[in-house]
Amino acid sequence: MGGTWLSERELALVDGAEKLSIDLPIPTQIVSNGEYLPPKQSNVQKKVEDLTIELADKNAKHLGMSRRQFLQTSCGMATAFLAMNEIYGGGVFQVNEAEARDPEMMLERTARVEGQFIFDDQTHFLRDDFPHEAILGLGEFAAEHWNPKLKEEGLSLTRYKFENYIAELWYRSDTKMALLSGAPFDDPTWWLLHNDQIVAARDMINDFSGTERMLGHSVITPGQDGWMDEVDRAIETLKPNSWKSYTIGDPLSPSKYPWRLDDEKLMYPFYEKAVKAGINTICIHKGLLPPDYETSFKGVWQYATVDDVPKAAQDWPEMNFVIYHSALRPFLELPDQAWNEFEESGGYIKWASDLAAIPEKYGVSNVYGEIGSTFANSAVAHPRFCAAFIGTLVKGLGADHVVWGTDTVWYGSPQWQIEAMRRLEVPEDMQKKYGLPALGGENSLTKQAIFGLNSARIYGLGMNEANNLPDMPSFSEDKIAKLAERFKEEGGNPSNKRYGYVRTA
Repeated sequence: MGGTWLSERELALVDGAEKLSIDLPIPTQIVSNGEYLPPKQSNVQKKVEDLTIELADKNAKHLGMSRRQFLQTSCGMATAFLAMNEIYGGGVFQVNEAEARDPEMMLERTARVEGQFIFDDQTHFLRDDFPHEAILGLGEFAAEHWNPKLKEEGLSLTRYKFENYIAELWYRSDTKMALLSGAPFDDPTWWLLHNDQIVAARDMINDFSGTERMLGHSVITPGQDGWMDEVDRAIETLKPNSWKSYTIGDPLSPSKYPWRLDDEKLMYPFYEKAVKAGINTICIHKGLLPPDYETSFKGVWQYATVDDVPKAAQDWPEMNFVIYHSALRPFLELPDQAWNEFEESGGYIKWASDLAAIPEKYGVSNVYGEIGSTFANSAVAHPRFCAAFIGTLVKGLGADHVVWGTDTVWYGSPQWQIEAMRRLEVPEDMQKKYGLPALGGENSLTKQAIFGLNSARIYGLGMNEANNLPDMPSFSEDKIAKLAERFKEEGGNPSNKRYGYVRTA
């Protein structure tokens, strides 16, 4: 693959998301992690931004705060959801005006969700010895190519590294556990983290905290030389909690090594080893291709669909197949396009609906949908489509087969995504028209299942029947919790930062 994720032409159209002059609680335009050119901020998104600022100014004055201070509070978060409901319509987010002006009400709400078990099924950070500067810091592209002043201002790459990952994930969010992941490339020097580094980070965090805060993947590369030797080494030495791979081969460009989950010669010996070792969950990146995928990924795009999932799931009921991003194909289009397609088709979402149909159509119960970047971007781009997307997954896969993931640290702290899911509801008109289920309140069984209970079951964490939480030491008492508490006592607030690209031209 080439030396950058974005072309020279595309780099001229973007800027670092961290440069946004106003750090809102919820981003008002799609942030790219550098794998794709994000769409421009739409007129509707600009209206949300303007209304959020207008309401924030009023509410901040009411509470005797600056706008910046107010936007870092839970009342500021509620204000952003009010603005989204007003502009997008439909009451997708469950919020009322009092929450934006009454800190005591928000403290009560915080207490209600404090014990919620949130397991983030997809997180990333960048290894320190990564050799390719073009990918080291996603924001650095802008500094290198058309805004060198960013470097003069002290642009730091630490935001993608381990220390900031810990701060954003555990100091600035309600996340309790996380799965650390990686990504393969045809050129292994481009890997964000090597398998040894994933496991080393997992073990270090767990040893330090005194609780099991982190699980880790081993990334596999089917079809490449020596890939099964690496599987054997992982089983014997690394002992990952699950496996990660991309059927499309390389996530950023057409690969020499695409493969299928149902390839009996290639994959079935792997499943046999995985089941025997007790590492029986594989997380597969699917979907997320550009609008011109039929030409830009010619010859390999079919590997990003889910048509290889049913047979593999039927033949290997002992394996769990967790489909990352729930195979959502539309990712780069303008915010309204995916929604228009959903309405015009009577409720079909390309590739995600195909995934949701698998359990009933093929009689399997070992297929899961992880929501990843698709939730983050659809919640920002079109809340009603976001509700349709989550509702479609819950309807087809079942509430017990949808898992939470945020792609942290690319989007900064996942707290805004957590709050969006807590408040998300499928509007009644969509429930009736498309037969979609209600998601319920912040602590509904559906949301508790998505946030963490499903992953707890997948990874055999053991559940306490008395409180329906993983049966393990309290996260509120470990060393990470104590550091997070100290962070807040010393004035640490949500950064409201996103790390990546936003479209400016």
